Amino acid sequence: MKIKSKLRLGFGFLFVVTLFYGALSLFYIQDISKSAKVILKNNYETLSYTKEMRTVLDENPVPLNADAVADFNGQLVKQEHNITEPGEKQATTQLRQVFNRLTTGNLAIAELQTTQRTLRQHLRTIETLNMQAIMRKNDRAHEAVNRATILLSLVGTFTFLILFSFSVNFPDVIAGPLRALLEGIQEISQKNYSQRLNFNKDDEFGEVASAFNTMASRLNDWENSNLATVLSEKRRIDTIIEQMHDAIIGVNEKQEVLFINDAARNLLNLTTEKVVGQNIADLSKGNDLLTFILNNKAGNKPFKIALDHKEAYFQLECREITVPNLSNQQQETLRIAGVSAGMVYVLQNVTEFKERDEAKTNFIATISHELKTPISSIKMSLQLLNDERVGVLNGEQQQLLTHIREDNERLLKITSELLDLSQVETGNIQLSFGSVEPARIVDYALNSVRFQAEQKGVQIELTPNGHLPAVHADVEKTAWVLVNFLSNALRYSPEKSKVLIITRERNGQVEFSVKDSGKGIDEQYQKRLFDRYFQVPTDGQNKSGSGLGLAISRDFIEAQNGKIWVQSAIGEGSTFSFSLPVAV
Repeated sequence: MKIKSKLRLGFGFLFVVTLFYGALSLFYIQDISKSAKVILKNNYETLSYTKEMRTVLDENPVPLNADAVADFNGQLVKQEHNITEPGEKQATTQLRQVFNRLTTGNLAIAELQTTQRTLRQHLRTIETLNMQAIMRKNDRAHEAVNRATILLSLVGTFTFLILFSFSVNFPDVIAGPLRALLEGIQEISQKNYSQRLNFNKDDEFGEVASAFNTMASRLNDWENSNLATVLSEKRRIDTIIEQMHDAIIGVNEKQEVLFINDAARNLLNLTTEKVVGQNIADLSKGNDLLTFILNNKAGNKPFKIALDHKEAYFQLECREITVPNLSNQQQETLRIAGVSAGMVYVLQNVTEFKERDEAKTNFIATISHELKTPISSIKMSLQLLNDERVGVLNGEQQQLLTHIREDNERLLKITSELLDLSQVETGNIQLSFGSVEPARIVDYALNSVRFQAEQKGVQIELTPNGHLPAVHADVEKTAWVLVNFLSNALRYSPEKSKVLIITRERNGQVEFSVKDSGKGIDEQYQKRLFDRYFQVPTDGQNKSGSGLGLAISRDFIEAQNGKIWVQSAIGEGSTFSFSLPVAV
């Protein structure tokens, strides 16, 4: 039977029970009302007639006059048509006979009075009969009301029990299968694909149960096939990890080792133990290299390890593994999109690249050192050519000599930068720290670029900022950075413009800033300005440098525990800044 038919039958049953109880109640109410109407219609009317006839006798002396006779006779006629009780007819007939004798007109006064008393006796008889009938009918009406009350109470109680039982049991016809279906869906959500629904019903719930069981069966088949695929993929990934030359360690969210390849075992000297499944913190005890790896997740510089009696360099890379959050906790108000599933540590052997980089650095240092001597000789020769004692040069020769001098200065600057770069890359930066007044660094830089500024007609202004605390820095290296900033500002600022030098104290640091009036730097290039050999594309009006000045500046400042940055926008110029810690 379909659910719709069950609902119709259920509500139809409720309607029939309610209708039956209502009809029974109406029947008894009508019966009680009918009994009351009979009392009012018959007995109370008779009492009214006798009352009127008694009033005629009380108000009129005998013999009665014509009007009194007419009134009495009218009420008597009505009583003769309203005889309802046993004995009432005989009493009414006798009343008529006595009334007729009273109205003959030939009776003496004594006989008239006797006849009048007889009339009153018959009236009392009629009244008594009707009063007794009223009492009797009233008792029967009360008995009927009591019977109706008891019967309706019993029927009402029985109806209530039926409706209560129906209201308790009938919803289970719908709620029971729905509850079972909800429990089945919850089991499926927990990947319990063996869950089945058994509804032995030929209705929609039976069809739902059949479809649910088919779905669960197919999910179970899919899970088994998918599990086989996952296991196959896992074995393939394990094989790939084992064959990689880089050392790889995988740790889950419980800090347990998920996988480790042979390269990692050999590097960490963990070949004699069962590593997979153990806690990584326990393994790191007594293993300095593993401890270093766990404590340097954000390390971005290669570190050195003595491996096979020789130095080897490794680059550590750490990756957090996140997976979709499939948590089904109902109390979660906000569900995070992904949760951590652990970490993967990769140790890449960069010894070969490190050796090549060192070879490149040594080559640059050697070439720069070798070039510096002939360039200095060329510079000296240019100074001799400028001396008029050697000979006077014509205009074209003087112009060529100027170009040679500019190119020579440029080569000398590049070689100096390359030498500084080689010091930075080899870690041989020679810093002479001391407590230095910021004004001393600024004066050092101003003296170095004053001639260049005068030639281009650019005015350099120093923004005063009161007394600044001393900084802990190397004067020459810091001044070199500030000179580099000023040289770049002069190069890209138009003639007759201004370059501002701003110094101020902020958060225990002293900031040095150089603001120019140039075209500004596009935002896409700003993040790479401090990279080695990077040059911002120019429009051909300004000569570009080697791309090393800002990179070396960053290394010099960071070696002194400072920070360096740039702020720029197209059409608004640029502001290059660095900060150094205040001397304690």
